[in-house]
Amino acid sequence: MTLLQALQIIIPAALFVAAPLILTALGGVFSEKSGVVNIGLEGLMVVGAFTGIVFNLTFAEVFGAMTPWLAIVAAMAAGALFSTLHAVASISFRADQVVSGVAINFLALGLTLFLVKIMYDKGQTDRIEQSFDIIDIPILSQIPVIGPLFFSNGYITSYLAILLSVAVWYVIYKTPFGLRLRAVGEHPLAADTMGINVTRMRYIGVILSGAFAGIGGSIYATIISRDFSHATISGQGFMALAAMIFGKWHPLGAMGAALFFGLAQGISIVGGSIPFLKDIPEVYLLILPYVLTIFALAGFIGRADAPKALGTSYIKGKR
Repeated sequence: MTLLQALQIIIPAALFVAAPLILTALGGVFSEKSGVVNIGLEGLMVVGAFTGIVFNLTFAEVFGAMTPWLAIVAAMAAGALFSTLHAVASISFRADQVVSGVAINFLALGLTLFLVKIMYDKGQTDRIEQSFDIIDIPILSQIPVIGPLFFSNGYITSYLAILLSVAVWYVIYKTPFGLRLRAVGEHPLAADTMGINVTRMRYIGVILSGAFAGIGGSIYATIISRDFSHATISGQGFMALAAMIFGKWHPLGAMGAALFFGLAQGISIVGGSIPFLKDIPEVYLLILPYVLTIFALAGFIGRADAPKALGTSYIKGKR
């Protein structure tokens, strides 16, 4: 097997694994740009994965090929709704935002497994039959070298995640809404004196983070695991959080970091089929994404500039 043939296996795998990380990291950007720490991205992905799989199993015969797309919409709504718990606790009641996020993680996993046991009378759901198909992008897939690497044998969700990264960058940095969101995360008192409703903007940021994480969890479960159990989401939310920090709270930076982590996860998935990787013990490939996450945070978190009011509750009229 040549290097080019190996890359034709690794890169498409990296792209489809990175898509859920990209979307969840974008959700984290919305929340933390508004000044609210969201450690609960893992739990929100769990809720999205559970909702997407259950919706798919329940309505596959009704909606047919449209089921995965509608499952994503349902997961988005469930993630947004569940994130309001974090918003109420951390914004309205001014609870410690890290503690609230950790509670969201525990609550999401416990609640979804409880519901799975009630609905399916076992520890996991059945496997779904309706998922996304592998596609080739017309015209672009015909480009020599680049086409087979980046535009062949991929999933539409990977390309949508990249396009959404650009859209989120535009919204945050080029629109009045984005300016208000960044203002409440940098200096909420100044934003308040300019007539910006700090509480409302922070609620919007947290709810958007839940919506994006719900989509990410649903895509991961629909394409990769194809069922839901306690191990469906096992650290992906924290990797997305790391990607957001590694990307310095910037949508495009978060996308790049998520692609980097996705490459590591892609290697761990397809490494056994690549000659120069198959002799490496499988356990090393499996832990590679998490080791790289630790190194990335250890090397960059000290130099990354978070929003200045991140993690700080705002009381109207007080500095």
